[in-house]
Amino acid sequence: MNTTTYIGDCRISLFNISSKGFWENLKSLDVVFGYSLPLLEIQIILIFFCIVMSHMFLRCIGISQIVSYMIAGIILGPQLFDLLENSSEKLSADPALDGTAALRCISVFGRLMFTFLMTVRTSRRVAFHSGNLPVVIGIVSFFAPLFGLGFVNLFSDNIDPHYMPLDKALSERIAIVITQSSILLPSTTYILLELKIINSELGRLALSACVINDILGIFAMMVATIQATYIHVSHATAYRDIVAMIIFFLIVFLVFKPMVQWIIDRTPEDKPVEDIYIHVVILTVFASAAYFVFFNMKYILGPLIIGIIIPEGPPLGSALEAKFERLTMNVFLPISITFSAMRCDVVRIFSQFTDIFFNIFLTFLILVIKLVACLTPCLYYKLPLSESMAVSLILSYKSFVEFVLYESVLEEKLISLATYAFLIIYSLLNAGIVPMVLRSMYDPKRKYVNYQKRDILHLEPNSDLRILTCLYKQENVSETIALLQLLSSPNLDFLITVTVLHLVKLVGQINPIIVSHDKKLKRLHKNSYIHTANLAFRQFMEETLASVTVTTFTAFSHENLMHEDICTLALDRTTSMIIVPSGRKWTIDGIFESDDNAIRHINKSLLDSAPCSIGILVDRGQFSRKSNVTSKYRYNIDVGVLFIGGKDDREALSLVKRMKHNPRVRVTLIRLIFNHEIESDWDYILDNEGIKDLMSTEDNKDIVYTERIVNSGVEVVKAVQLLAKEYDLMVVGRDHDMTSQDLSGLMEWVELPELGVIGDLLAARDLSSKISVLVVQQQQQQT
Repeated sequence: MNTTTYIGDCRISLFNISSKGFWENLKSLDVVFGYSLPLLEIQIILIFFCIVMSHMFLRCIGISQIVSYMIAGIILGPQLFDLLENSSEKLSADPALDGTAALRCISVFGRLMFTFLMTVRTSRRVAFHSGNLPVVIGIVSFFAPLFGLGFVNLFSDNIDPHYMPLDKALSERIAIVITQSSILLPSTTYILLELKIINSELGRLALSACVINDILGIFAMMVATIQATYIHVSHATAYRDIVAMIIFFLIVFLVFKPMVQWIIDRTPEDKPVEDIYIHVVILTVFASAAYFVFFNMKYILGPLIIGIIIPEGPPLGSALEAKFERLTMNVFLPISITFSAMRCDVVRIFSQFTDIFFNIFLTFLILVIKLVACLTPCLYYKLPLSESMAVSLILSYKSFVEFVLYESVLEEKLISLATYAFLIIYSLLNAGIVPMVLRSMYDPKRKYVNYQKRDILHLEPNSDLRILTCLYKQENVSETIALLQLLSSPNLDFLITVTVLHLVKLVGQINPIIVSHDKKLKRLHKNSYIHTANLAFRQFMEETLASVTVTTFTAFSHENLMHEDICTLALDRTTSMIIVPSGRKWTIDGIFESDDNAIRHINKSLLDSAPCSIGILVDRGQFSRKSNVTSKYRYNIDVGVLFIGGKDDREALSLVKRMKHNPRVRVTLIRLIFNHEIESDWDYILDNEGIKDLMSTEDNKDIVYTERIVNSGVEVVKAVQLLAKEYDLMVVGRDHDMTSQDLSGLMEWVELPELGVIGDLLAARDLSSKISVLVVQQQQQQT
């Protein structure tokens, strides 16, 4: 069956979607590509084959996968396979229905969905919660690059009329200034996520400035589009478009926004949004894009505005992300980026270099102006030079998001193919080089490097004990309060300042945020778990008779970056110890239930970067129930301290020294001594001084001291297993004096390395005990 029908000299554009296979015409097997579906399938296969092959080499040198998408487009471009040209007349003579039409539709769909989802996930409130600096940067970085418009008339006498007429050449220069001046929020967000610094202060600053710049940019884009229609089409059409835009905003804010709020209000907590509402929202997004195209504006503005209206996070924002985020990011976006890069004719850059030289100069001039515009406010507000330069580079970064602008001006014939090719290569170099420069320039861990002693061992005798506790789940509340109960004392000379941090995984939102519960936040009041936990801590504070002060925060954060929020808050609150749950869970009967690998990953990151000491709590249930502040019976708590040696064990002693002021706590210090220890070692001397300090304090009647001599790792294991049956809570150091080969040999069998050798033994799944464990690591001093 022919895919095209002929009538005289005319050719009608008709084609079939699917073929009958290769056996349809064995003499000409490529007849199968005369059908739209097989042709689209082979195009997609070639795109992803080139992406995978490119990334196999680039990932070895730490280059982002986005660069692979762009390089795949160049490989399939005019210089090599020329996929678009070879596919163009396979189906139809009509350019709108040629062999690239389906691929072009998927590309546009990918950009549309990516823009919408990124806008939904980005909190607009972030722009107004970071002080004056981001507002200043956002405004200055928007207006300063526009001074580049004053250079567009330079060397206009040298423009070759064969390259482009004078008026079009000047329009091309204006288009370059406008596209290079823009700072697109999805581009900034993407690089911050790639560098894993979106939770950092610098990341929040860059996001806030970008949101301000984007708000100004959206209005400027609308004004520029209407002005172009007014000049180049007709006055009546421009007025019609203005009226259409006003009607659109009225419908969005008076109809669509209340409808979205109605959907959110009628969705029960922790329940998914009904599919019908998700479909209505997506159809509205598509309709808004078509609406803007019909009225001579950029189709991307519709999804952008709809995305701004929809609140980020659950229930609606997270539902949209769950439905479409993976498909968009892993399928449609790679196709979209590769399709745009396929139109990049690199040879034209060299063959028309003289004609586009001034365009290249303008591009780099705008880059310099933008860098200076971002750098100057940062330095004025006394931001360190390295961080100021990092912010400037982030806000000057160009990547695949800008392809929307480049293709738009190319289709409107405002720029030549040579200039378009240069802009694609410029974005490719940005995507490959800038992240590597930023990694070497800015390390988010530097601010956590603390040269002051922030641990319990070096606290002044009667100073406040500042603790930061982290909560992930409902069960973390009782175990955390139980531990704080042991540290509290009726003696007001030993005050405790507790900061409680609820950690909530970001879903349907990009921007991380830390919120104090002193400030009212509507979103928090809907979270029953957080509300219940806060009531429990308030009751605990009232029970302790003013010896404990509790302040609560909630951090909405990405799971792999939560440790940065914890470190930041610990630094701000000048805490001496961070206490976190281990992630290992038992049933109420003491049977192992599950491991939370996400919490374990956070704990490992904390151990490497925390600005103070760390305590990892493993609760098997009995300890928290006996310590419960609301319990009718006040049980005594048996606390054991297993001491081997080293700074972590000495930190554990200092913590238990605070517990002994609680009349309900009975402390036993068990020291394991290897028969071949070197007693002249400096650590050994410090260990003895620490034990003497604990035992020589006033009122030491509740402290029992015992020593056990061990000769091998096997004896250590047996001793620990026996001790596990005698206490409610065991406090141990994470790392010990590893001069003993017997102890270091046990490291090969450790299941949870973040707990150390002894902590892992006490938290073992098959240990028949109900003992809980607190593993302590002293502040890691970095030099």
